[in-house]
Amino acid sequence: MNDELQKKLADAIRDPKNIGEMPDADSVGTVGNSECGEMLRMWVKYKEQDGEKIIDKASFQSFGCETAIAVASLATELIQGKTADQAMELKPEELSGELGPLPPMKIHCAELVQGALRSALSPEDEASRQTEPSTEQTRLSPTLQDSLNEGQAQSGGSLKINFLDEENISENA
Repeated sequence: MNDELQKKLADAIRDPKNIGEMPDADSVGTVGNSECGEMLRMWVKYKEQDGEKIIDKASFQSFGCETAIAVASLATELIQGKTADQAMELKPEELSGELGPLPPMKIHCAELVQGALRSALSPEDEASRQTEPSTEQTRLSPTLQDSLNEGQAQSGGSLKINFLDEENISENA
């Protein structure tokens, strides 16, 4: 990865935007990449503007590399003010925005973000969200942490998260 991209990634990771669960979201999309083990969830909240439903705000959670986190952060800013159709038309290279072109080994990170966005905005999901939630549903959807904890509980294991320091991140990028 070139030095300029590495610097842009480091800047984006230092201050990621719109990270975290959005409890009052109108839609949620989750995708995972079995090849690299990354997982990303995106929440979207709409508002009515000039008689049109547009994206008011979006947030995300990611179990992924710094590139996926940086692209998701940029994408949540980029889609604000767009309709769902406009946001779904965005290509991975557009979602990576000011990072510029990603190297071939990191393009999957932008594709992961695009997948989560499309999952959150897909019309068939919206139709199913219009039905009344069952009494068993206490919130819109579980967090990534909840999903992982559930999977670990079923397998009898426990979840351990190791955070990397900045030096380790740049070595692994």
